[in-house]
Amino acid sequence: MAAKKITVSVISDLTTDQRVIRISSSLQQMGFDVTVIARAFGNSLALEDYPFKAKRIRCYFRKGVLQYAEFNGKLFFKLLFCKTDYLLANDLDTLLPNYLISKLRNKKIFYDTHEYFTGVPELKNAPLKRKTWKWIEDRIFPKLPVVYTVNNSVKNAYQAEYGNALGVIRNVPVTSNPTTKPLPQHWQGKKILLMQGAGINVGRGGLELLEAMRLLNDDYLLVYIGSGTQWETIAQKRVEWKLEERVEMIGKLPPSQLKQFTGLAHIGFSLDSFDDVNYLFNLPNKIFDYIHAGVPLIATAIPEVKIIVDEYGCGICIPDLQAATIGNAIIKMMKDQPIYDQYKINCIKAAKELCWENEREKLKAIYQPYL
Repeated sequence: MAAKKITVSVISDLTTDQRVIRISSSLQQMGFDVTVIARAFGNSLALEDYPFKAKRIRCYFRKGVLQYAEFNGKLFFKLLFCKTDYLLANDLDTLLPNYLISKLRNKKIFYDTHEYFTGVPELKNAPLKRKTWKWIEDRIFPKLPVVYTVNNSVKNAYQAEYGNALGVIRNVPVTSNPTTKPLPQHWQGKKILLMQGAGINVGRGGLELLEAMRLLNDDYLLVYIGSGTQWETIAQKRVEWKLEERVEMIGKLPPSQLKQFTGLAHIGFSLDSFDDVNYLFNLPNKIFDYIHAGVPLIATAIPEVKIIVDEYGCGICIPDLQAATIGNAIIKMMKDQPIYDQYKINCIKAAKELCWENEREKLKAIYQPYL
């Protein structure tokens, strides 16, 4: 009997989208024939070898209404003619073409919402854009048969709003033993502070962390790895504040390469704002990446992150994004070696529970009836 085909859509370029890679790999391992359709720009990273098939739609518009219109229009025609049994849409920015095709072709649709989409800060001061996305969501979400998301905060918000029953599949890593890169010579003797992520945007604390470096001595080296809408601003301020020798910026990397850097850090950072609903509900991938690398973390005390930090004792939560608050938390963590060592031990213990091997069982329960 031929394997059931499932076509997965995502507007990322896939290479750094750890959630989509993990879920698609798990579906393939379950026995589905999985094809992922993602987006590519001229400078996108090359696709790696995956256990599933991966295709990308070449796009030219990089921001604004045109980028979504271009990708969704091209995605619609891809889905219209592809051979598939099921459709899996990732986030609201791929939902409309998937939903229309599910109706036109009578195909089962699954929806993975990675965030509370209409609460992102990019829409906060763009009421027309937010209204448009909300209009789409209001008309489709209540009709979706299978929906799951990243944590209980997002789940509860959507259930209260639309009445759907949602599952929760958290963004935890696969257990592995990655080898770290040799410590670069200019990192040696430094306390390495790391902020990683493909979404270092406004409201994610990147600029505030940079400002905190002005309060610390030369023992500290701050490293950013990733990309985002605030990347260029951070790069400009790094020069303006004369921090070029103390702050390094590395572009986005595939997960396999990123892991080689994560374990070199002394502290990992996740600094989401309290001011935006989406970030308030967030539970970022990088929290778990730091934990699996044995790297204690400093994070803002947004609800889902605070639950993890408090339960497992793997770092410090801070109440605001003031540079002084961040700087003081860094100094506090690094000055007490026994407590710091305990944070590291706690990370290793936590990683044994917060792993994809456990989370994958919940994913199997969602999809098993459709094999």
